[in-house]
Amino acid sequence: MKKFLYLFLCLAFLFGMGFADELKSATQGNSIPRPEYPRPQFARSSWVNLNGTWTFSFDFGKSGKERDFASSLGFEGKITVPFCPESPLSGVNHKDFIPAIWYQRSITIPDDWEGKKVILHFGAVDFETEVFIDGKSVGKHYGGTSSFEMDITPFVSSGGIHSLVVYALDDNRSGLQPSGKQCRFLKSRGVHYTRTTGIWQTVWMEAVSEYGLKSFHILPDLDMKRFSIQARFYSVRPDLTFRVAVMDGTKRISQAEATVSNSAACVLPVKKPKTWSPENPFLYDLILEVTEKSGQVLDHVRSYAGMRKVHIQGNQVFLNNKPYYLRLVLDQGFYPDGIWTAPSDAALKKDIELSMRAGFNGARLHQKVFEERFHYWADRLGYLTWGESSSWGIDINNGAAARNFLVEWQEIVMRDRNHPSIIAWTPFNEVWGRGESLKRLLVDAYNLTHNLDPTRPVNDSSGGLHFKTDLWTEHTYEQDPEKMKELLALSDGNKVWRRLPERSGEYRGQPYLIDEYGGIKWIPSPDQKYAPDSWGYGKDPTTLEEFYTRLEALTDVILSLSHVCGFCYTQLTDIEQEQNGVYNYDRSEKFDMKRIHGIISKKKVKWGRVLTFNISRAFPK
Repeated sequence: MKKFLYLFLCLAFLFGMGFADELKSATQGNSIPRPEYPRPQFARSSWVNLNGTWTFSFDFGKSGKERDFASSLGFEGKITVPFCPESPLSGVNHKDFIPAIWYQRSITIPDDWEGKKVILHFGAVDFETEVFIDGKSVGKHYGGTSSFEMDITPFVSSGGIHSLVVYALDDNRSGLQPSGKQCRFLKSRGVHYTRTTGIWQTVWMEAVSEYGLKSFHILPDLDMKRFSIQARFYSVRPDLTFRVAVMDGTKRISQAEATVSNSAACVLPVKKPKTWSPENPFLYDLILEVTEKSGQVLDHVRSYAGMRKVHIQGNQVFLNNKPYYLRLVLDQGFYPDGIWTAPSDAALKKDIELSMRAGFNGARLHQKVFEERFHYWADRLGYLTWGESSSWGIDINNGAAARNFLVEWQEIVMRDRNHPSIIAWTPFNEVWGRGESLKRLLVDAYNLTHNLDPTRPVNDSSGGLHFKTDLWTEHTYEQDPEKMKELLALSDGNKVWRRLPERSGEYRGQPYLIDEYGGIKWIPSPDQKYAPDSWGYGKDPTTLEEFYTRLEALTDVILSLSHVCGFCYTQLTDIEQEQNGVYNYDRSEKFDMKRIHGIISKKKVKWGRVLTFNISRAFPK
């Protein structure tokens, strides 16, 4: 009987991790936007999706508190959550600056949540958030891209109906908050695009035991053939047990337990481990439980893990103890209808599939923190990523801005560090300031990241300004392959090219990558021009064949250099006026993708052969 019950639970677990999400998405897609479970690596069965129609009010004078908006039972406007008010999918489509916005909707607490903690979750709200239940303040959060939760148990009752009000303030021109590529001007220009204000990821509630899991950290150890799970709980009791099982399909291959405490750790040996990689993205399922001595389960969480190792050895990046060449694409995660928010879960998956179809084995996630569902699909599909913050927008020399950045970055790393697909962290991108405060902030971010996650390399600042880094990254948009070869080739004394040698630290033999290049503009037809100021890097190719030739020649230069261990091409899709993507902004094809794939996935080549083959066609007279 026990074996039958265990098999049933395993099948239910597997259904919940995979098929249930797809079924729910298919059956509820017409009624609830983004209906899928938002946190698939930390899944419970008892939850309520709060996406859909909310009432709202802009607060241009930031006087809403004086007008008692916190006690509102409904505002005049209607907005579709989780889409920001700047987006068409929100139903608002307001493109001007929004200094503050209020949201309201009723929430009903299920009857069977009696005796449980009620946790309210926000995927992300940009930037400063205060939450009210029936006019009472529940708490505040600072950070526009990190997920957060609030315990609303004291403010609600099971079976009760309550008014939920969310107040968001956002000023990306203040210099105090990270805002990434959100434009500081009224209209998009250059490399800055439409802004995102307020709620832009799923809002949801779940019921949790008072002694339930609050978080856990998965540490894969390929060399020792084991997983270590470190856990934290909402409350602890020494008579409770924390138990973890590792599943290979329906087979339990390892189990461990520990007394519930906030120093609890379970070590789970895995004989003959199956590794996770782009070639074979195998995932073990995890079952995590908190139980009483009687055997009663107080908390049951479903998760998964990948057995994979990333490390630096000499000037190479190693994956699972083998050198691995990185062929990344710059992905900024913008959508014409949802801005920072994907219109559907399927759209997140499709972006990864489009990138893989173009020959890339991963992406540098650029100036945006991607939602957990994206990382879930990257884990499932075998897609390498570098996690990055939306660091642009802060005044590097301002102490409050530095504090805002470090607090938000800490939350980002702690949320996403269990995903096997993330193989590196990049706190900053193209930092242009100078001085001791800049150096201190970059070093602080590097140290903080390693303290939170010692298992991955950290690229302190992408694009040439480095003080303390595991990876050395440079950006070049040189469009002449011969000049690019001359620029990147090792100089006398085998010194690498550094774009900012007078402001940066010394290169110390780290893996050297060109993590931005290309950016070649191509607009298939006049009616696909997004804006009058649409642009790309360098002189526009005059023919499609000229585009292919230049792309191949530039890529071949990088592939020919033995000291370069990877690249990142700019970029996956067009974004508004920046029309240099491999795909159009609406994700439709611009090129022969078999040909693009052939160029991106080429093996290492010798420069002499490439040069004679490509230069004359890349720059015709």
